[in-house]
Amino acid sequence: MDSDNELGDYLRARRALVRVQDVGLPDDGPRRVPGLRRDEVAMLAGVSTDYYVRLEQGRERHPSDQVLRSIAGALQLDDDAAAHLFRLALPLFGARAATSLTVAPELVRLMDGMPEVPAFLVGAAQDILGANALARELYRGFARYDNLLRMIFLDPYARSFYADWDAASRLAVSNLRASSSQFPADERIERVVGELSLRSPAFANLWARYEVRPRTSELKHFVHPRVGELRLHFETFAVASAPGQHLSVYSAEPGSASHDGLVLLRRLAEQAATAADDAEALEKGDTRS
Repeated sequence: MDSDNELGDYLRARRALVRVQDVGLPDDGPRRVPGLRRDEVAMLAGVSTDYYVRLEQGRERHPSDQVLRSIAGALQLDDDAAAHLFRLALPLFGARAATSLTVAPELVRLMDGMPEVPAFLVGAAQDILGANALARELYRGFARYDNLLRMIFLDPYARSFYADWDAASRLAVSNLRASSSQFPADERIERVVGELSLRSPAFANLWARYEVRPRTSELKHFVHPRVGELRLHFETFAVASAPGQHLSVYSAEPGSASHDGLVLLRRLAEQAATAADDAEALEKGDTRS
């Protein structure tokens, strides 16, 4: 999925995102490469330039906790990004069990028991493992409702469905980075990253930025072809019994236009279910005849 020097790759990528003015250093004009120089990171972290260079090049594999904390501060890493740094430098730090693609029937009942809000279950690689009728109706315009990353980067419909596709794609990739950090040996994540890196330059560029940010809560802005604009609150919950799985739920402010939109979306889902039942009954009738 990445090179054999992931720590060095991560440090270089994050160093490129920090501007000299962000850390109080003088701006000495145009640079050959974006971001901080190695010697500047070393100075800010309080280590020698030679040591930091060896760390980036993979010739130093055993940095101390103190050094890692200093480098995280120099690169202005938030808690999630700093945790990823520790996982790369200390492989046993935060080691997690293998992820599961098996959906518990209790979770299916839970999602089906929330008929007024879209609810769906995703795995560590953002595979959609289950969804209620309202979630399926929300995403009906996609050719395949199978993996959120594939849908965003490989289905042209995503560009009109997400009101701000650039923001949605960046958040999706940073969330996948967070999953890959927690489950570094997950084969499904590796396959998804490999496929998208080959088929989507946009994904490859964002993946190379090494931004790590798990999704927890945010505002989503969709444009549904039959309902119109939907501004929904997104909340995700980790499934403790199934490592890597998250239950995601959308809701709308009561009395808002988006709340009315969810009501319409539910009616569309009910109509689709009725049509499917009628078609199944007709097919059975034709079979009997």
